[in-house]
Amino acid sequence: MEGCRRHRRCELCGAAGRLRCGRCRLTYYCDVHHQKADWVSIHERICQLLIPIRTSLPFLLSEKERKHGMEQLVKRQKYITDLAYGTAQKFVLAGKHEEAIPAALHALRFGTEVYGSNSVQLVPAYLLLAEASAGVGHLLEASKYLSQARWIVLRSPGCSAAVRHKLHRSLGLVCAAEGNFDQAFYHLANDIYLATSVFGLKSVEASGGYFHMANVFFRQNKTDVANSLYAEVTDSWRAFLLKSLRAQEQIRKSGAEPSAFTEEKEGGEGPMTEAQQAEAIRVLNAVLEIREQAPKPQPEETARVLHALAMLYYLMGDLSKAREAGTKALGLVKQLPRQEPREALGHLLKLINSRPSSTKERNQRNGVGPGASLLPLAEGLAGGRDGERGARDGRQPRGKGWRGPSERFPRGGELASASASR
Repeated sequence: MEGCRRHRRCELCGAAGRLRCGRCRLTYYCDVHHQKADWVSIHERICQLLIPIRTSLPFLLSEKERKHGMEQLVKRQKYITDLAYGTAQKFVLAGKHEEAIPAALHALRFGTEVYGSNSVQLVPAYLLLAEASAGVGHLLEASKYLSQARWIVLRSPGCSAAVRHKLHRSLGLVCAAEGNFDQAFYHLANDIYLATSVFGLKSVEASGGYFHMANVFFRQNKTDVANSLYAEVTDSWRAFLLKSLRAQEQIRKSGAEPSAFTEEKEGGEGPMTEAQQAEAIRVLNAVLEIREQAPKPQPEETARVLHALAMLYYLMGDLSKAREAGTKALGLVKQLPRQEPREALGHLLKLINSRPSSTKERNQRNGVGPGASLLPLAEGLAGGRDGERGARDGRQPRGKGWRGPSERFPRGGELASASASR
């Protein structure tokens, strides 16, 4: 019974579990807010995947069967670790820090089970948790996660520069959030140096350090330095997107099915990853806002950012946004003496206008949006038996407020008695 009590803890905070997911029936929460936060972040995607992981293997198995079962368990845990990490990373890059935290916690939890509590493989999850915590204003929590990541790196002499540059970036961001700009510059300079040594001087990986450093200079009203760094960031993304655009054109000419984005590949030469897509949207739109709000008009620099955004949206298949950004950029470069930007933008707009609209874009024009993801309801909620029927046939039960796939435990009651009462 004590073992059951220990396992019946909130998935997010570790408090006593009062709710249980009615789909997998293996995940517990202290209240509906934590259940909803976990569902929105990652649980909807891993709910059924948790069943074979959290269900004990039968006792009467041969040694060979037990070994095979453990191998399958580790594979499943690694899969969830990677899935949760990728999901959390996309949320962070999109600026959705609160949504990122539950997924990052799952990545850390399952990563610990697979690699051990002191493995350098856990550092990326700690860094995501630190950045997400800082993003929601929990600087103390962010510092704790960073301390743990730093300790692991210090204990791992062979830790790669690719991991260390991420550590310095996270340290720089937290120092900047605390107003400690000198330390922020120190860590961001190390971030840029290490990222450059791995990915190259003009890489988009190194440009992230320049972007955050520019933000610190901008906060200090050192706009000249900030503007030069923002220009470096824009040029890095323009070069990367132009290369991706040319690669996609070659694929189209060869008759193969083009795909602008792939699964995460660290520093790869292939198409853009989804994480790079999210980062490009966030960074380029932030730079565009700064350019457009500058006291003195900056037509050339603004046009360069818009050109990069037009290429990005084209690669994503969002032709309306690509056309809008490209048209704005063309209007600005017509004010400039040089002809090269005008020709490049003209070619891009020709590509955009020659490409057929996607189903998603046609739906948006016609006012048809993607349907909301229905949250399946389980037994034991306020809806009673009506709630049970709704869970089976997909209808929402009667009653106000959000209803997640959960069942509520009575205070002080045990799982066995709660189940027996049904």
